[in-house]
Amino acid sequence: MEKVRLGIIGVGNMGSSHIKNYMKNEMPEFIITAVCDIKEDRLAWAKEQLPEVKTFTDASALMDSGEVDAILIATPHYFHPPMVIEGLNKGLHVMSEKPAGVYTKQVREMNEVAKKSDKVFGIMFNQRTNCLYRKAHEIVHSGKYGELKRVTWIITDWYRTQSYYNSGGWRATWSGEGGGVLLNQCPHQLDLWQWICGMPEKITAVCHEGKWHDIEVEDDVMIYAQYKNGATGTFITTTGDFPGTNRLEITLDKAKIICENSVLTITELSQAVSENIKHCEDGFTSIESKTYEAELDGRNEQHTEVMNKFAAAILRGEELTASGEEGINGLTISNAAFLSSWLGKTVTLPIDEDLFYSMLQDKINNSTYQKTVNEKINEDMTSTY
Repeated sequence: MEKVRLGIIGVGNMGSSHIKNYMKNEMPEFIITAVCDIKEDRLAWAKEQLPEVKTFTDASALMDSGEVDAILIATPHYFHPPMVIEGLNKGLHVMSEKPAGVYTKQVREMNEVAKKSDKVFGIMFNQRTNCLYRKAHEIVHSGKYGELKRVTWIITDWYRTQSYYNSGGWRATWSGEGGGVLLNQCPHQLDLWQWICGMPEKITAVCHEGKWHDIEVEDDVMIYAQYKNGATGTFITTTGDFPGTNRLEITLDKAKIICENSVLTITELSQAVSENIKHCEDGFTSIESKTYEAELDGRNEQHTEVMNKFAAAILRGEELTASGEEGINGLTISNAAFLSSWLGKTVTLPIDEDLFYSMLQDKINNSTYQKTVNEKINEDMTSTY
């Protein structure tokens, strides 16, 4: 196999974005041979861009067609796990858009299938390609500055208008999307949080539903996390602030890391705080330190890098940006945040997956929300995370 024959399932905003990247020759080891969508106008658009492509309205038919070696799943969230499972079981390599799914119980079943498959399974955690977060990961995991003490992420530069939420019938509904800012905008940041700092042990959260928009899901969230070693974390996000903030602050025993405005700043301490607290005889002292900007390699290729590594993994056995099985980690945090908010108490990880699923179904079945829809397709997604 010289090139991977790729089928794209879902030609909405993200699916069409991948087609545009392909047309700019940014995915050189792929040939897009098939696309699938339930909407004829989206298929017509894809056919205009790629006249030779085969079109399908049924995902199973695409997988059975013999036209593809791999599939990219860019559908609404609930469809990710069942389509991944079907694709792997049919001998196809699979790349799934984020999130891994809506609830961890289903994603865990997906991961069990993936473990038994010899096909490549990746997830679109494109923010792991960002040099800023790669450097933060490198520093924290080096152990040079000791254990994590605190992590704070304020990520509020997701401003969305009501028009955005009205752009799709599934968007920002419990039945169609399974959540709001945590499930749509923040899967990347929740993944980066656990990728860089590890998984917390306990979560306490408040998820405000429809605080700033006419939607039934959360658009304003505050999460407080506790780690096994005593470290804590805070995660604040919303789609209702303008201007917004994107600031990640990581406090280690012997350093502080700040990621903001595409700059990573390190403050190195001459002595670990844990040692200074115990042994310094001056009750109001400060610790000698130096602050500088970390040198970054500047690479930040986002979706195209994830896809090109997917091709390289299929063709040459190279490493993925993120294996599909890793998607459950960030989803566990968001599920825990929902459950904590719904129950009004702290929850311990791993969560009670059956309870979460039951409460999510109650949200769906008891919904009285009437949605206004003004669908738009093929919006420019290049400036999104």
